Amino acid sequence: MARIRDGRRVRRRVRVGAADASLTGVSGMLAVSELVDLLGVIDRLDAAIGSIKKRSRGHTGGELLVGMAAAQLAGQDFLVGLDRLRADAAGQALAPVPGLASTTAAGLAKRLSEAQWRAVETGIREITTAMLGLLPPERAARLCQTVTIDLDTTDVEVYGRKKGGVAYTYQGQRAGRPHLASWAETATALAADLMAGDEDPRAHAPELLKRALAALPAQARGGKVRLRADAGYFAGELARAAHFAGVEFAIGAKRIAPLWQALGGVAETDWVDAIDMPGAQVAVGTYCPVWWPANTRLLIRRVRLDVAAGQVSEDPRSRRRRTLHPDQRALPLAELTGLTVYAYSFILTNLDVTTGQRAAEVEHWYRHRTQIENLFRDSKHGAALRHLPSGDPEVNRAWMWGALLAASMAGWIHQLTGVLTPDGRLLGHGTRDGQAMIATLRHRLIRVPGRIIHHAGALTLRLPPTTSYWTPSSPASAPCPPSDHPPTGPPRPAHTLGTRSPEATLGPPPCPQPRKPPHKINASCERSTHCLNRGFGSDHRQHPPGYADIKNPYTALTRQLPDRVGITRTSA
Repeated sequence: MARIRDGRRVRRRVRVGAADASLTGVSGMLAVSELVDLLGVIDRLDAAIGSIKKRSRGHTGGELLVGMAAAQLAGQDFLVGLDRLRADAAGQALAPVPGLASTTAAGLAKRLSEAQWRAVETGIREITTAMLGLLPPERAARLCQTVTIDLDTTDVEVYGRKKGGVAYTYQGQRAGRPHLASWAETATALAADLMAGDEDPRAHAPELLKRALAALPAQARGGKVRLRADAGYFAGELARAAHFAGVEFAIGAKRIAPLWQALGGVAETDWVDAIDMPGAQVAVGTYCPVWWPANTRLLIRRVRLDVAAGQVSEDPRSRRRRTLHPDQRALPLAELTGLTVYAYSFILTNLDVTTGQRAAEVEHWYRHRTQIENLFRDSKHGAALRHLPSGDPEVNRAWMWGALLAASMAGWIHQLTGVLTPDGRLLGHGTRDGQAMIATLRHRLIRVPGRIIHHAGALTLRLPPTTSYWTPSSPASAPCPPSDHPPTGPPRPAHTLGTRSPEATLGPPPCPQPRKPPHKINASCERSTHCLNRGFGSDHRQHPPGYADIKNPYTALTRQLPDRVGITRTSA
């Protein structure tokens, strides 16, 4: 055994050479650029925002937001990340907005007026309309049949004493508070504000709802629109605004004394089992707050708690303890052990809850209002909304929109590259075939090393041979077509076989290409010489029949691009 170990090959010394400017660590930014071109993101944002400078030179407002979104998709946390990406010469050839510096971005953000910030939402509407136009008609019609708008806020803690537009929250944290209205079915940010940490969102909610409705595409506005909001929006102003706009709403209610009194009028036979929530039941009470629409109904949900299993805390300040009935809330934990204990939630809605089954369906739909929490999570932990990097509130506002735009891009990629199963589910590239979050896209699609090769007036992107992008569904894995021209020249000597240069070994062997006359490249087309030679997929997982037809983000996006973009695929 010792001889075997002694006979092992000794590891050679590795010498670190000079940096190679043709290498980039974010070769997947090409897919982001293709998505931006496919939907016309920059052009549509610029058309809505208008000019932000007197001279028509340099970067525009649309390029500012897309550049910040691309930097956050690549994993940059602060404004200086724009400078790091700018220093990547090879990556700039693939970036949707090359050459954007941090100082330039901060200066441009301060130029936007309040009307231009509102116009960003108009640009989002046009982009979403373009996205719907690329979907199959039946898919687009299904998305627009019932539209759900979610309202919510999130706090972004900051530490600078001189940061503008922030304030202390009730938890004692200095924070900014993004206020968002999103389209739940497409994970798209429709309208947003950046408030201080001590501002109440209820004062801005009616206006935000109005702007969110204006940001919906025309075909979506023509369908049924619904609104979901938690108990932080328990106010009649939002309910009346939704009622006058023809929007069905479901708004969480605070556990005030009139609601507990209404609970006493519910008989035990009125409760029905909730959908997909064991131990939960739903009932309808007769209560309508003053100055709310007359057709408002009270929806009550109760969930049985096991005190012996520790589902109720001894601390009277705990969140779950506050959901108990007032008669049980003040009792010691030992006395609660022998009682039937429920946690109660109240929802005010103008939806149809005339039967127990319909009430259970409305409660099940309202329970999924946490979809906006996924959008916040993706904006914070996938993009970089967990920071407000500047002391100027306008720069932080641009940074917020960059994060929301990055999260919306992840939703658009899911809609464009997913496949609809017979039971109506949209399979994607994320966990359990769901939507891929930004972190997943960054790991599997964006932050992948690659080499940019300039040859014959064209750019070729070469990826590592072990990358997960190369799958049996990749265009590069297709069998070579029969060649009309037999190989010319003498055969290779035996001692030269297997001695290809490292550059030539990236990817599968190239197919023999037929002889063609020289092709003149159209230099006026943006990124008209990008070459694509790998795909992205999930063929290693078990999928239902028909899932093999899913195209990866690289392949799916480029197949939908018009011919004028000029993206080609190569197996070399």
